[in-house]
Amino acid sequence: MSEKIVIGMSGGVDSSVAAALLKEQGYEVIGLTMRLWDGETVGDVFRDGTCCSLSAVEDARRVAYKLGIEYHVLDFRKEFEKYVIDYFVNEYQNARTPNPCIACNKFLKFDAMLKKAKLLGAELIATGHYAKVSYDSSYGRYLLRRSMASEKDQTYALYSLNQEQLKSIRMPLGEIDGKARVREIAERLDLPTASKPDSQEICFVPDNDYVSFIERRTDKKPEPGNFIDEYGNVLGKHSGITHYTIGQRKGLGIAFGKPMFVTKINPLTNEITLGEKGSEFSESLIADNLNFISFESFNEPFEALAKIRYSAVPASCMVYPYENDMARVVFDKLQRAVTPGQAVVFYEKDSDIVIGGGTIREG
Repeated sequence: MSEKIVIGMSGGVDSSVAAALLKEQGYEVIGLTMRLWDGETVGDVFRDGTCCSLSAVEDARRVAYKLGIEYHVLDFRKEFEKYVIDYFVNEYQNARTPNPCIACNKFLKFDAMLKKAKLLGAELIATGHYAKVSYDSSYGRYLLRRSMASEKDQTYALYSLNQEQLKSIRMPLGEIDGKARVREIAERLDLPTASKPDSQEICFVPDNDYVSFIERRTDKKPEPGNFIDEYGNVLGKHSGITHYTIGQRKGLGIAFGKPMFVTKINPLTNEITLGEKGSEFSESLIADNLNFISFESFNEPFEALAKIRYSAVPASCMVYPYENDMARVVFDKLQRAVTPGQAVVFYEKDSDIVIGGGTIREG
């Protein structure tokens, strides 16, 4: 009897091909689309084609029918509201830049979905992420590894997975060397999503206008305040802290005759500190909410490569234990726009293994 596995199907080509590959590998595949968000609370209308839209559900259903697999749409709106939407709004209001995909992976795709899978009689779940999961006897642990498709690797958003989750996860696209190959497989199998474009924006924010989304969500407009320099001198007025992020230069709404960058945002005083060119670089950061995958306890410093945002080039660093279960990360070279709220993710220097990561507390 084949082993049951539930795969999260977003209606995109990646999860469609992942479902097909799992079926070819002999699993009894069950497709599941998570109904996360419909915009009713704040009056938003979803763009067609996002992972939360009605058309995405229909695309996933059509793929499931084509593959001849069982398919369900289950309601996860309550969990999504709590762990993703509320978190997203609160972080911006506290002058931090959130990463909703990481929150969604941690609490929804690899926690809530795993619990639902067990109710459907499956002990395994799968997604269309570009990453690899395997057990390594030399570590005595399940490991997260970078995808063969380096340009599509998604391990940055998966660092928070724990051993119990990794044991239950399959990610078949991790062994494929690129998106072009994934589309070739979809075309060969005549899947309805073969030529469907990728979604590039936050699924629940129409037109990527997160400031307007937060205004509608909270029924509050951002409060204007002062731009100041590092000495506290007032340089001008800003239009509300949710409009700005660390390292920002364009769109400040005021001209200085020279490049100026956001270096600090203080939600308590509603002040934004600006600095001249060079001030947007940092040599170190402090991270909290740590999760390590390749080892259990963090007691000794270690060398690593670190990414401070999804698109960042991994940078050489040393990671030191810090007070209150935090970490201090010291880079070999200065890093631009170290942004509180974003993740810092650590990789082994000479392998594809993800060590773990945390949330940037301060740069």
